[in-house]
Amino acid sequence: MSHSTALPALLPSHREQTLGLWLGLIGVVVFALTLPMTRLATGTADAPQLSPWFVTWARAALAGGLSAIYLLATRSPLPAPEHRQPLALSLLGNAIGYPLLLGWALRHVTASHAAVITALLPLATAAAAAWLLHQRARLGFWLFAGLGSLLVAAYSVLRAHQLGHGFGLAWADLLLVGAVIAAALGYVAGAKVTPVLGAERVISWVCVMALPLTVPGALLTWPDQPINTSAWWALLYVGVFSMWAGFFAWFRGLALGGALRVSQLQLLQPFVSILAAVPLLGESLDAMTLGFAVAVVATVFMGRRMAAPPIAYPKSNKETS
Repeated sequence: MSHSTALPALLPSHREQTLGLWLGLIGVVVFALTLPMTRLATGTADAPQLSPWFVTWARAALAGGLSAIYLLATRSPLPAPEHRQPLALSLLGNAIGYPLLLGWALRHVTASHAAVITALLPLATAAAAAWLLHQRARLGFWLFAGLGSLLVAAYSVLRAHQLGHGFGLAWADLLLVGAVIAAALGYVAGAKVTPVLGAERVISWVCVMALPLTVPGALLTWPDQPINTSAWWALLYVGVFSMWAGFFAWFRGLALGGALRVSQLQLLQPFVSILAAVPLLGESLDAMTLGFAVAVVATVFMGRRMAAPPIAYPKSNKETS
């Protein structure tokens, strides 16, 4: 092909791929705290705090304000027309779909419970990478990922039965699955334009593009009842870090290390979420939750070992093997 001689120059070096993994890890820790912080912000069905609608709009509006300042300070040019579709997909997935579905689900399940379901995120992100970025993995990767999905479904059914809801998937778990799909599509869409726009500009443009929706949405859903101070602090965290600063590291990590590879760092995310929920929410460490989390993460880890590199060239075989 006429462009084959230019492609090796675009392949990240081994050092850049390692940096991508570290940046991805930082992003995972930031995002892991999103679950307990979101539950702290929204409260529970019995003791509600901020509406999930308000949390969704307000966190994106807060990030949008910071993004506008950043883009103006760096004199960033407007995205090219071909970049707007991936940015819009990231907007729908990361700025609206994921936080809204997660917020409603966390009104009814614990952050630890949600951490097990959202452990499916590496599978969903890898599938989105295969679809949008044309990255591929070996059959073994998908077999282990499928096993992880079955474990998550089994956990949900057993937990529902344990709570007296019979054998079946709870609607909150379906919301969590929807949140996972939305986040995965948003992650990969953002990673698609990161090499051109830069990680910081990708999430910043996403948040700025969302302002015509998020600012009116936040004003229309502003709480009219007293809210705990802890809920406002949690909203500040998910607005500044979960919605904005965390993506600086995450999108850059996906671009440098490869979305298929770096996405597997999310196997650490459920454990960070479960552990953080203990001091933040007073949740207890549940043996069944921890057991299923370990089993799901183990399947994702084994799948990661079978994942093919995003792009392979003869000159870089030693570096990527």
